Amino acid sequence: EDRQRGRAAAQRGAGVVAAGTALAQSQKLDLGALKKESDLACAYHCDFGDPKRIMQMATNIDNHLSVYDADPFKIKIVVVAHGQGIKPFLNNLEGTPWTADPMPPEVFNRFADLAKVGVEVYLCQITFRNNKIDLAKARSDAFIKLVPSGVATVAALQGKGFAYVKVG
Repeated sequence: EDRQRGRAAAQRGAGVVAAGTALAQSQKLDLGALKKESDLACAYHCDFGDPKRIMQMATNIDNHLSVYDADPFKIKIVVVAHGQGIKPFLNNLEGTPWTADPMPPEVFNRFADLAKVGVEVYLCQITFRNNKIDLAKARSDAFIKLVPSGVATVAALQGKGFAYVKVG
């Protein structure tokens, strides 16, 4: 019964993916597509929406990368965002639970800069579905990917040898 519920949830998540128009098919990952392709890899877990805390996470990532000369062949860093953590990666917050909760554009810009050295951001499809957010609200930048579940992705990455970091 649990497996049937899990399959049903995955199918609902696939329906959410099909509904979104902003993200290209190549930006949608299933858990099986996750790979550790460098000796060192780290997943930063972002389930919070406070701009200051998110900026602190970006600073920590930048510091982390600096030890490895920001070389994506030496280290791979991904940010797994779910819940309020997806806010900086939306085109706007209108029609979301966070409509009245501003997100300064410089927060996204920090991650766009980090993406230039290989940082990727994985957004949780369940967050979109549960909060009735159209996937078209997600920014379509190449470094942003959709994953079926944020927490399942964090666990899958850990299982593949990614270290885990949560800021705050």
